[in-house]
Amino acid sequence: MNKTIEVEGKNIDEAIERACAEFNLPREKLNIEIISEGSSWLLGLVGAKKASIRASIMSFDMEMDDSPEVNGTVEYEDSTPLNEAVDDEHAGAEAKEILEGMLKRMNLDFPVKTKETAEYAALNIIGDGSGLIIGRGGQTLDAMQYIINKALGKNGKRRKRIILDTENYRKKRETTLTALAEKLGTKAKRTRKPVTVNPMNAHDRRIIHMALQNDKDLTTKSRGEGIFRKIIIIPTRRG
Repeated sequence: MNKTIEVEGKNIDEAIERACAEFNLPREKLNIEIISEGSSWLLGLVGAKKASIRASIMSFDMEMDDSPEVNGTVEYEDSTPLNEAVDDEHAGAEAKEILEGMLKRMNLDFPVKTKETAEYAALNIIGDGSGLIIGRGGQTLDAMQYIINKALGKNGKRRKRIILDTENYRKKRETTLTALAEKLGTKAKRTRKPVTVNPMNAHDRRIIHMALQNDKDLTTKSRGEGIFRKIIIIPTRRG
């Protein structure tokens, strides 16, 4: 019978690390279910509720997607495509106002520049040291971006997608992830075995998918739920 444990931590990452230590296994080998995200993971408030998860060892059947393998298949992630225009002329200004309010509550005094197109609005936080809001693996930046997008769409109206950046982090991240995708793709083809990428957010997963979409020797699929959704790179020629 597969052992299941419940673990708490200051945030989800810490809870997962404790689960990994308990099982003596890497994160990608565990099936993670979030019980509570806690209430302090973004701003580090004192006395907030701890995050808790339920963890068990992931079986091989759970690791792999049961859907048929198709050469060159790319599973695109959710969220409004960047090339799809939305009639929303006030999105950039509203998003900037929300972001400036968040920065003020974090006691950060950084100016925000807005670049808006018919498809999206990009907010760039300017200033030396603004990188401190990026967080581990971009988690804080992604969380703030998520909150802004949710706030804009709270009335159910479709809005432009908001992209939040600082110190050119998004471009640097894209370069890093593209190189990672190519490296892992080469490994999958050499070993003729599937390679699993650690859990990523939707934006990062999309970069991995796009980096390998023209490689006919590979198929990429997503597996898992929420923040633990990950990509499996599968060689079309299996050993």
